[in-house]
Amino acid sequence: MNNYASLLLAEMSVGLSVALIVVALVVGAAVAAFATWLVLKKVSKKRSEQKLDETSKRVEEMLKNAETECKQLKREAIAESKEQDFKRRSEFEQEMKEKRAEQQRIEARLNRQEDMLEKKETELSRKEQSLDAQKNNLAQKMEEVGKKEEQVSRQHELMVQELEKVAQLTKDEAKKQLTDEILDETRRDLAVQVRTMEQQAKEEADINAKNVISLAIQRCASDHASESTVSVVPLPNDDMKARIIGREGRNIRAIENATGIELVIDDTPEVVILSGFDPVRREIARLTLEKLIADGRIHPARIEETVEKVTKELDQQIKAAGENAMFEVGIFGLHPELIKLIGRLRYRTSYGQNVYRHSIEVAQLAGLMAQELGLDVNFAKRAGLLHDIGKAVDHEQEGTHIQIGADLAKKYKENAMIVNAIMAHHGDVEPKTIEAVLVQAADAISGARPGARRETGAGYVKRLERLEEIAAGFAGVEKSYAIQAGREVRVIVKPDQVDDAKAIFLAKDIAKKIESELEYPGQIKVNVIREFRSVEYAK
Repeated sequence: MNNYASLLLAEMSVGLSVALIVVALVVGAAVAAFATWLVLKKVSKKRSEQKLDETSKRVEEMLKNAETECKQLKREAIAESKEQDFKRRSEFEQEMKEKRAEQQRIEARLNRQEDMLEKKETELSRKEQSLDAQKNNLAQKMEEVGKKEEQVSRQHELMVQELEKVAQLTKDEAKKQLTDEILDETRRDLAVQVRTMEQQAKEEADINAKNVISLAIQRCASDHASESTVSVVPLPNDDMKARIIGREGRNIRAIENATGIELVIDDTPEVVILSGFDPVRREIARLTLEKLIADGRIHPARIEETVEKVTKELDQQIKAAGENAMFEVGIFGLHPELIKLIGRLRYRTSYGQNVYRHSIEVAQLAGLMAQELGLDVNFAKRAGLLHDIGKAVDHEQEGTHIQIGADLAKKYKENAMIVNAIMAHHGDVEPKTIEAVLVQAADAISGARPGARRETGAGYVKRLERLEEIAAGFAGVEKSYAIQAGREVRVIVKPDQVDDAKAIFLAKDIAKKIESELEYPGQIKVNVIREFRSVEYAK
């Protein structure tokens, strides 16, 4: 027990000693750290004081340098300001010198002008004095003239009285006789001058017009048109006629009812003739019949189906034909309905001439002539292409193709000048533009060229007879003859009733009446012939 206690005490004493040693070490370390801190604080304080001294020295040096630089800049600024001030003073002095010189020049010019004005005033005063003197002289002369006029008038009255006694005529009768003689002489002189001027104008106009027209015709080559007004459909054999007629005629009736065209089936071998006033319907009937013949199935239901299909196809072809005409002529911007109407003209003929090709030809001729004359080419082409547009529907509406065409142009918002050109192309109204006159000329050229149109023999003879009747209806005409296929009429006048002066005006009157009452292609030459013969026999 004692040993255990002694051991315990020994261990406790060892532990205390160890604890004391640890405490002593900790306290020693703390003291050493504090001492180290104190030493370091003193060292850092010395270093800070050294750095502060160095910084203060640097600041002092920088202040000295800045002060030196400020003094230098101040000296430079003062020198620069003095230099600028010197320049400004020099410029101001130079400007003042120039202004003084300019002022001196102005003063000298004013002085010269004042001297000139003084001289002019002196001259004007002299002129006024001379004018006053001239006025006085003129007044005296006027008085003398007045007196002389009175003397002359008195002498004139005396002479008139003496002349009336000698001539046994009053003053009014003598004046009338003299006036009649002067009028007759003036009329003869006027007729001669008119003939000379017309001859010169015709020569010049003929040359210029021939040049323009020949160039236009050379540059516009068109085919001769001679299409028929009926359509003929060939058949593969005569047996096909029976199939077209059908049982009890039901097929032919179905075709006629669906197309509105009459089918003529006669003894002519292997052909069927289609007859109708509407060229578009006739074309529909022709195409329908060709398709039925090629297909071989001919019955009413198939006929109606084929007619409907062909109608749609033809509408597309008509529109394409109108667009092709536009592109061929070179104009754009037409209303779609007008384009379709132009395409319909492809199936319309006039005197055997295809109106579609005729319209294109007129547009090209009018455009070429407008180009030669320096006019509006597009306007001339547009008016030429639309001039016969009324013929596309003239079989459906009442009125002339001119009025129908003008109404269509107004309906689809065409220019008023285009409407006037359409209405004036046959002379129904007065043309308002030169292009409208060119459309007239192009229409006449296209219709009058050889092979363009056909005319029946009866119509040709009737036109020649009417031409001779118009010429023979004037007073003083002895005989009239239509020659050169109706392109010239020769009028023989009575020389004792129609003199040379009246012959000129008679030719004009006959030409105007022909223009107003007769329809004809091209132009007609009126040739008035006056011949006087005096025959005597020596015995």
